[in-house]
Amino acid sequence: MSDKNGLNKSVFYPSAFIITSLILAAVLSPTVAAEVFNQVQAAIIANGSWFYVLAVAAIVTFVVYLCVSRYGSIKLGPEHASPDYKLSTWLSMLFAAGMGIGLMFFGVAEPLMHYLSPPTAEVGSLDAAKQAMKITFFHWGLNAWAIYAIVGLILAYFSYRHKLPLTLRSALHPIIGDRIYGWPGHVIDIFAVVSTVFGVATSLGLGASQVNSGLNYLFSLEVSTTNQVIIMVAITALASISVATGLDKGIKILSETNMLLAVALLALIFILGPTVFLLQAYVQNIGTYLSDIVRDTFNLFAYEKKSWIGGWTIFYWGWWLAWAPFVGLFIARISKGRTIREFIVGVMLVPTAFTLLWMTIFGNSAIALVVEQGVTNLADMVNENAAVALFVFLENFPWSQALTFLSVIMIVIFFVTSCDSGAMVIDMLCSNGQNNTPLWQRLFWACGVGVVAIILSFAGGLSALQTMTIASALPFTIVLLVAMFGLMRALKVEMAKRESLQANTVSINTYQQPEDWQDRLENIVTQPSKKDVDSYIQNKALKALNTVQQQFTELGLSSTVNNTQNGVYLTVEHGSEHDFVYGIYKKARTQPDFDIDEDIDNGDDENYYRAEVHLGEGGQDYDIMGWSRVSVINDVIDQYQKHMHFLHLLREQPTPG
Repeated sequence: MSDKNGLNKSVFYPSAFIITSLILAAVLSPTVAAEVFNQVQAAIIANGSWFYVLAVAAIVTFVVYLCVSRYGSIKLGPEHASPDYKLSTWLSMLFAAGMGIGLMFFGVAEPLMHYLSPPTAEVGSLDAAKQAMKITFFHWGLNAWAIYAIVGLILAYFSYRHKLPLTLRSALHPIIGDRIYGWPGHVIDIFAVVSTVFGVATSLGLGASQVNSGLNYLFSLEVSTTNQVIIMVAITALASISVATGLDKGIKILSETNMLLAVALLALIFILGPTVFLLQAYVQNIGTYLSDIVRDTFNLFAYEKKSWIGGWTIFYWGWWLAWAPFVGLFIARISKGRTIREFIVGVMLVPTAFTLLWMTIFGNSAIALVVEQGVTNLADMVNENAAVALFVFLENFPWSQALTFLSVIMIVIFFVTSCDSGAMVIDMLCSNGQNNTPLWQRLFWACGVGVVAIILSFAGGLSALQTMTIASALPFTIVLLVAMFGLMRALKVEMAKRESLQANTVSINTYQQPEDWQDRLENIVTQPSKKDVDSYIQNKALKALNTVQQQFTELGLSSTVNNTQNGVYLTVEHGSEHDFVYGIYKKARTQPDFDIDEDIDNGDDENYYRAEVHLGEGGQDYDIMGWSRVSVINDVIDQYQKHMHFLHLLREQPTPG
């Protein structure tokens, strides 16, 4: 049930009802709500921690396998697709939405917390310092980004490669088929909407306290709920402006700006701190982390009987999994045109390297301040109010006020990008994956997240909803594991298609008559104009496809030819199996440096044009401009033979399960 603007009422209204009901429960009975959600989380940690650990291990293993396997060369989109954003912009946006704000919160606090209370080492010892950094790396490293990567990869693959809606429901298409468009799909998207709203809202509410603390340090602004609400209103207003300007302006500009500020702050702390020691620590921290990653991934402290893992590792895995629908969908939205291997390296390795560098520079510097310089107030503040730890840390450096001001600006921008990207994702979930929705829908969710955060801040329900959000990660993890199985099935089909396209079939050259070689050579070396290619497609290619289509019809196969502004395409239907699509499209290409004939004017100084073949998988990157009608017909038959071989390979595959 959708309106003309794409609003999916079957997702929008139930999501709004559930969100409102949970807010009322948290507001009217915050103590009861907190107790219920805490009991649920405690039960999950006591009985299901093994499942979280195994699930995350499976996710990391699967993502690494896809990166190094033959599937890594598959594109997230048609074969001819190119990335929508340059590499630096892409990395900035996924980093800002993924963990940017977490580094501001925990870059100083978490390493010190582990140092002051290590799970197995002696408190205050050298082993405690090493263990603190290894644990921090483990929580913020490859495992965390692998969770985001697999969700983003699944969504991007099925949306851009198979033209399914860019919503969470599409991940289950290989399992339940077109039922994703019915109530099972609605339920999955409703879950993602509710999870995203409360995930972003709780972060916004908790983050306002850190901004308030920074402003208190800079301008003696009182730390109070009222001031934090004012901060949330300001962040929501900025996020609304960013949402109104769109992804390519607001979120893109803010993400790039904050990435530059983050690098600047990192460089300043690195230069002003123990520089050589930090370089040594970074190298050693990475070595320790990588050497123990398998053991740590599967470590449940089963023999030590420690509750530490529930308060830290399982909490983190639940938090990353709870945020995965939001961050994964956002990453998918900005990753069209990249290969699976490029996607995984970009999403998993590059942000991890930067995150671990950040944790080393801030975490090791903080530990050094406590151990070597006796800055005990920093250790006390970490235990008392982790949100303020960053500013106490910065007090120990030159230009502390300037550094604090820079940090506050970064925190605000990180929250704005989280809020506006969250609003964009929620709107897409409620609009069948569309992102060109009316402005009011995007503003509704941007303001809605802010209103939820403000209400819960006044009512004291933020902690309860945060616990609920993390507990919701359990059912999502089950869905995600099923989706991974579906992705693997789809990728096997993809490789079968590739094998069929590489099968030995009769070459088009066989059908070229000997006397055509001069015309073929002329077609190769000339650069046709747009008008020439249009004329060729309409007068020769279209007739060729119509001729083939008539023959398919006579043979009893349902087929159609469509004539569009950019080209023509033939579709042959195969029932429940994959349809055959053969298209000829006009594509602009940049003029080469040399000119065959300078007197020829193609009407476009920048481009020449090609008549390129596109199959269902996208552009095949070869030009048939100037081919005879018979040659085009035989190329269609050649590709159709490969398609039939592909269907044969699929039928030969064993049925899963």
